[in-house]
Amino acid sequence: MLDGRGGVKTLIQCDLSLPMSKRAGPLAIVADEELLPFAPQSFDLVLSNLSLHWVNDLPGALSQIRRCLKPGGMFLSSMLGGETLKELRQSLAAAETAIDGGLSPRISPFADVKDAGNLLARAGFTQPVADLETLSVSYPEPFKLMADLRGMGESNAVIEARKGLTSRAMMMEAARRYVEDFADEDGRIPATFQIITLTAWAEDENDDKI
Repeated sequence: MLDGRGGVKTLIQCDLSLPMSKRAGPLAIVADEELLPFAPQSFDLVLSNLSLHWVNDLPGALSQIRRCLKPGGMFLSSMLGGETLKELRQSLAAAETAIDGGLSPRISPFADVKDAGNLLARAGFTQPVADLETLSVSYPEPFKLMADLRGMGESNAVIEARKGLTSRAMMMEAARRYVEDFADEDGRIPATFQIITLTAWAEDENDDKI
């Protein structure tokens, strides 16, 4: 295919019906972020997109990522931050307290941007930077938000979560409180997502010689 300047571009077709690991080709590896199967100093660049907030041992995962980088290699990641889904968290907590007389974690915990930056330094990265962007998405009603979270694979997986089915009365009360406390004048409810972007490098011994 011509690129408009007389050159030729390669057109890559991708079958979106295939799993991502198959579309990526023979070098694709499915692995656990907490047990990376890579030799030290294997990569010039490591990218992680909206995955690390699911890791139980974040300091350990970051240390393994740093070991995988060659000297001077770059790490770039995005993850959900502390204020994510604060409206849903507040509504679920109030409803569960009122209906069930107790409280259990209904939403996975998220790291604070300051803590995330400190963890980069603790893992041995140089020039660590943690940036924060807050996005607000609106929904017609709370159950549409919950359906989207399930579709994203972002449902609650906290081991301390209350076992068994959640009662319909509790969910209806949570939805009522969500609308009552947060809905705008058009009746739409907001959902806050905080995106933490982490940028850092593996130390390069030649940096001191420049």
